[in-house]
Amino acid sequence: MKNKWIAVLSCWLLAGVFSFGQHDAAFQLYDKKGKKVAYQKMIKVFAESDVVLFGELHDNPIAHWMQLKVTQSIHEQRGIVLGAEMFETDNQVQLNQYLAGEIDQKGFDTLARLWSNYATDYAPLVEYAKQEEIRFIACNVPRKYASIVYKNGFEALNELPDDEKNWLAPLPIPYDANLSQYQAMLEMMGGHGGENFPKAQAIKDATMAHRIVSGLIENTTFIHFNGSFHSNYYQGIYWYIKQYRPETRIKTINTILVEDINSVDKSEFATADFILAVDHEMTSTYK
Repeated sequence: MKNKWIAVLSCWLLAGVFSFGQHDAAFQLYDKKGKKVAYQKMIKVFAESDVVLFGELHDNPIAHWMQLKVTQSIHEQRGIVLGAEMFETDNQVQLNQYLAGEIDQKGFDTLARLWSNYATDYAPLVEYAKQEEIRFIACNVPRKYASIVYKNGFEALNELPDDEKNWLAPLPIPYDANLSQYQAMLEMMGGHGGENFPKAQAIKDATMAHRIVSGLIENTTFIHFNGSFHSNYYQGIYWYIKQYRPETRIKTINTILVEDINSVDKSEFATADFILAVDHEMTSTYK
């Protein structure tokens, strides 16, 4: 049923791109200069990179479809490794077991902490990795450690047993409180979350970045799927990758909703190397 859904959605989207008028299309790609860009040109840039950070809106079907198409297209040109915010580091064993066919989908559902929209939005990526025997890395920090940081700061992580520290980026965690994305989090909360609120985000960003860097293979592109906030403005995961491995060649994409896909606010182009502008009337995959 999932494969049938993907096939139907793909045909519909391709029809929107190649058959409908411009004002009927579901999305439009832009580069960071604000110019409309062809899909294959974007893929060429991605395939020449060490890392692609695909920033999504978690409930957006166009973004999820595009993630699968980007994965397939880059894989046609070179080797790839996949990674995602949606899988936590302590579930790597279960993810490996599923990919290797050692457990079935029911077992995977039971043993791993899968997001509620896994079946519709992330299963296609995992199934492709399984089919093509592609390595898929669980990158996000287990949520309980982000909670520890939120309550007690980075210092509390020093008290963890050594085996639990293996689920995290190496301590001490580098941190720049002045990064605009972390400042935005403080402003969003009106100060109620305290200075530890963005730190809880930072432990996620740092751990995902460290897992990406650890999973890099020569002549291979690491494609990572994450919420746009984790990589927008070349911060978050991007910033941490540069701390751990400055020479890494990284490209980013940000997904946004707009009223008119042919008229995007100029401020959006500063957020990433490529912008996936999706019609705001596009349905959500979950509520």
